[in-house]
Amino acid sequence: MTLFGTAGIRGPIEDVSPSLALAVGQAAGEPGETFVVGRDGRETGPALAAAMEAGLESAGADVRRLGQVPTPTLAFASRGRRGVMLTASHNPPADNGIKLFADGVEYDGDAERTIDDRVASEGARLARWDEWGESERLAVLDRYLDAVEEYVREQFGDRTPTTGDATPDEPLAGRRIAVDCGNGVGALATPQVLERLGADIVAINASVDGHFPGRESKPTPETLSEFTAFLGDGDFDLGLAHDGDADRLVVLGPDGGVIHEDTVLAVVAARYTADSDADDPVVVTTPNASARIDERVRAAGGRVERVQLGSLHEGIARERSRGGEDTEIVFAAEPWKHIHTAFGGWIDGVVSAAVVAALVADAGDTDRLRDPVTERPYRKVSIECPDAAKADVMAALETELPAAFPDATVDTDYGVRLEFADASWLLVRPSGTEPYVRLYAESDSVDDLVTDARSVIETAVAER
Repeated sequence: MTLFGTAGIRGPIEDVSPSLALAVGQAAGEPGETFVVGRDGRETGPALAAAMEAGLESAGADVRRLGQVPTPTLAFASRGRRGVMLTASHNPPADNGIKLFADGVEYDGDAERTIDDRVASEGARLARWDEWGESERLAVLDRYLDAVEEYVREQFGDRTPTTGDATPDEPLAGRRIAVDCGNGVGALATPQVLERLGADIVAINASVDGHFPGRESKPTPETLSEFTAFLGDGDFDLGLAHDGDADRLVVLGPDGGVIHEDTVLAVVAARYTADSDADDPVVVTTPNASARIDERVRAAGGRVERVQLGSLHEGIARERSRGGEDTEIVFAAEPWKHIHTAFGGWIDGVVSAAVVAALVADAGDTDRLRDPVTERPYRKVSIECPDAAKADVMAALETELPAAFPDATVDTDYGVRLEFADASWLLVRPSGTEPYVRLYAESDSVDDLVTDARSVIETAVAER
């Protein structure tokens, strides 16, 4: 049995059912443990939460019920204990999911495999009747908002104001920001934090509704088309958009155009690197992230290390164990999802929204903020490949792609990634869910690069 994907358990409610939530709760719960349990705004959330709480308590764990909160708030509340978030993130409204946390960090692969094995083989793990846990309501959202507000003030409040309105207490004063909450639980946090920091906020789709009537939960250029028009017709400094549980952030300029997620990552990573006092500041990211991140981090005096998609926490732990006392993990991110390591060990779209807004205020506008970043044309291509052939195809490409591009630097840790002297790059990796091999490429001559790489990949597929 394999319940867990790259972001917990997720799928249609017929699969992520109350019976599964009960089983996972009984597998995860232990006498003497305390779990915080939260949920997003999906219609199926209350029933799943009730089943999860019953499973945890019957296994002997105490439960603190948070109700509707963003996933980052649940992670914040899980520090010093354990946590369960019931969310399908950006999936359609009929889906739901389960994410497990320990001390502010998502369960790693070993911990997830333990839950998998217990659900598959042990059945109900009931504590003795007199050891069952207790449940009570816990209000944590205000404490989380206070912590985010304090963190951003500490990071950016002492910057030289770029407008006459900004102050150390209100670094966003004088800024007008639109937030598309997507009818998700980000509506409970991001507009409030930005207002506390002094911004003039206009929030849309800001009622939590599990039907997601305003737009699809996943924020993309297509689903944000109305928000784009809204920004273009208004007088805003910045637009921000969340998915259903507010761990993901999309940033838009005042004209409504989506700012590329790798540019956002590069800007934030460079600032954390430049602000670090460490001799060896490190940014952890994923193989599909642009070389523009490496360029900006190197310019700021740091280095970039990569880890497979969905494994940022493992990457942070790996680099901390490898590094000496001069090493500091200053930031970790994959496109749209950021871990602000000085704040906490979890992906946090609310903190990202506040940090990006503060960086825009500090720079003056979004154009000045992104000016130092070299943005090359980017392509993503899916090439058909039967699931049974993927392993052989990828093994062949480890030698055939470097042979086709002999001037490239090669990394085969997570797929095949080639980097070129002019900061162009390509990545080939197998899809984990569909019969495709994915090709990512970024280059001033991206069409030529894709054509040449695709030819090598299609030949490898045809021969196997």
